[in-house]
Amino acid sequence: MIKNGVVRSTWIAICAAAGVLALPADSRAQATSTARQAVLSVSPPSWAYPVNPPNMPQALGNDVAIRVSRSDRVFRASQLQDLFNAPDWHPKDHPAMPEVVARGRRPEVYACAYCHLPDGAGRPENASLAGLPVDYIVQQLANFRSGARRTAVPARVPPQLMNTLARSATDAEISSAAEYFSQLKPQYRIKVIQTDTVPRSYVAGWFLAAEKGAPKEPIGRRIIEVPVDLEQFEHRDARSLFLAYVPLGSVKAGAALVKTGGSNKTIACAGCHAANLKGTGAIPSIAGRSPSYVVRQLVDIQSGLHLGTSAAPMREVVKHLTVDDMIAIGAYLATLY
Repeated sequence: MIKNGVVRSTWIAICAAAGVLALPADSRAQATSTARQAVLSVSPPSWAYPVNPPNMPQALGNDVAIRVSRSDRVFRASQLQDLFNAPDWHPKDHPAMPEVVARGRRPEVYACAYCHLPDGAGRPENASLAGLPVDYIVQQLANFRSGARRTAVPARVPPQLMNTLARSATDAEISSAAEYFSQLKPQYRIKVIQTDTVPRSYVAGWFLAAEKGAPKEPIGRRIIEVPVDLEQFEHRDARSLFLAYVPLGSVKAGAALVKTGGSNKTIACAGCHAANLKGTGAIPSIAGRSPSYVVRQLVDIQSGLHLGTSAAPMREVVKHLTVDDMIAIGAYLATLY
């Protein structure tokens, strides 16, 4: 976990700085149990909702200079842990960021690009925002603020950060961020691999990482989504690539569910999200999204935890889906560019 004196996973420091350290084990179990009481058909799969273990290393290491490939910029380790200063390794990849996106506003409006990245690509533990409609982004912040958008595993810090930010951000800040991200071109950096065995993985900071040198294990009923280069990813390089290991046959099964509804098990997605599934009007694109993120959203909506006007049309869609169906849908959507 440690290289060049820097602990790779910096989420402990990030959470402490934000005042949203993960709940103790007992409290986390209680919160998860409470959330599960609302689940209609499925329990939240742990691989889609990674939670940092309580014994995760907390040492931050030395404040060394850090570089990434294909960038001439240099950041200190402490800068990569500052939620009010989004590391921008490739400033030519995107337009100038508004203040709220690049730096936020202390003490509780965190820099949007810190988690969602300057080019809006997002990461497996959160959402890709690039190209999403302005009205949709604004509505999601309103849902976080009102409590209409919750999650099946409330101990996870990424949604906690969104709850805090949404309560503190002004309408002008939200509008500025929404306008910025809506104008960005979506980035597709996920390679889907259908397989029956996967590298053994571990939780590295609210996301999964592959354990180097470990023997492979059966994939079972899971999606294992990991960064190709863990160090590059943890240095918050927006150009990081990802591998999404999915069960054999899941892409074909997902295509049937998405395109036709799978013999009336659900509703074909094109009716709302457009023929290319890249959205229309205030309806978001679902093509090329992180499959882990897709599964979380389907579980949360089915659980009755993700409410609001934007989620209302999805309730009938997810009503009869199993975890296997959600895996299939996430796997197929991740292949669409």
